[in-house]
Amino acid sequence: MDPSLRWDDGSFLLFPFPGRRFHYSFKRPMPWLELSLNLRAEQQPEIEAALEDIGALSITLLDAEDHPIFEPGVGETPLWPTLALTALFDASCDRSGLLHALTDLVPEITPDQISFRDVADEDWTRVWMDQYQPMRFGQRLWIYPWNIEPADSTDAIIVRLDPGLAFGTGTHPTTALCLEWLDGADLTGKTVIDYGCGSGILAIAALKLGAARVTGIDNDPQALLASRDNAQRNAVADRLDIFLPQASTPMQHDLLVANILAGPLFELAPLFAESIRSGGAFALSGILGGQQHELLERYGEWFDALQVRTREDWVLIHGVRK
Repeated sequence: MDPSLRWDDGSFLLFPFPGRRFHYSFKRPMPWLELSLNLRAEQQPEIEAALEDIGALSITLLDAEDHPIFEPGVGETPLWPTLALTALFDASCDRSGLLHALTDLVPEITPDQISFRDVADEDWTRVWMDQYQPMRFGQRLWIYPWNIEPADSTDAIIVRLDPGLAFGTGTHPTTALCLEWLDGADLTGKTVIDYGCGSGILAIAALKLGAARVTGIDNDPQALLASRDNAQRNAVADRLDIFLPQASTPMQHDLLVANILAGPLFELAPLFAESIRSGGAFALSGILGGQQHELLERYGEWFDALQVRTREDWVLIHGVRK
């Protein structure tokens, strides 16, 4: 498993370091000492190694200016030209000692570049659950965290999610666009492909909305585990088939939804066309505004009635197989 995690704001948490044993308990909050500094991307490997050597327990990297990263390749961890780095240490660490140790290991860093602050620990899962509220998508579909019981309703379709998800909760505009499209589609008795299934949120929503069976495909084995786990929590696992791309066999389905990135969507167009029956519907998202024009031309070879929906800076394309 890749030790780095990508958050919704684009930051990376490098945690834990390879070879370092680190025990963290969400049940026993404790304070930390945070070290911060700005650096150039080319300095990152040396400074990260030095911080590991002096006992850093975690490192977070953020964009220090405004250099968006739109489409990293699979397995890549791209960095911005200028980074804002924070490292956590045990609160008992001596600030002066850390400062001298780091500047000795990386002489080009000057003490005035480094700042410290005390950080109170929290039960982060609890904080997430307290902040995450039920959300409605379309007319019937609701996404609920596990700590909130849904109100009784004869019309609501409820998907329950674990707050530990790292692969999507519905808060991102691309996921919201896909959920709203699914809510408005006729899924009763249909078969669906969720390509790039991540947490399984779209696959589970499709099953809850009446799909007979869904095939979830993702190139990350951790995503497949998350999809399976969440499908079991929502009592739909018996109707969900999940595969790595290389393990899946092309089969025609009634609908397809793919919330990935514009580059892969362009490359996968022939496969998607092969995977949808004549007259079947599809929806693509993960597309930034301006990227839809090339995709509309590409998919026009196989699909009719192409339309675009937008939310914030993101686009969803949907249409019907010729």
